[in-house]
Amino acid sequence: MREAQQQLHQARAELRAFLADPDLPWSVEPHDGWTDPQDRWYPTQRPATTGWTEEQQQTAQALRARELELVIAVSGHPFWSTLDRGQVVAARMALKRAHEQEDPDGGAAAAAE
Repeated sequence: MREAQQQLHQARAELRAFLADPDLPWSVEPHDGWTDPQDRWYPTQRPATTGWTEEQQQTAQALRARELELVIAVSGHPFWSTLDRGQVVAARMALKRAHEQEDPDGGAAAAAE
């Protein structure tokens, strides 16, 4: 389960990086763009875009599918049913943070394996 959690962190980072790419069009679909008048309280504008390419759409779909697969694997793992209700949140948080800490003697982080 720790491996799945690590993969989930990686999948989320890859999806975030893909969506944050400044070369990625702001709209998935083609759009004419807009410019709000300057006298509005928060003027905005977006340039016209041809939208995402088929390859970009497939990449985003694959990254989201992988993230969903890993979320299901981690959250639906049988380990969670072995804990008392009051322990689940603490154990889940420990699993999420396991990659941040070194645990040479196999303490709480290793228990979630």
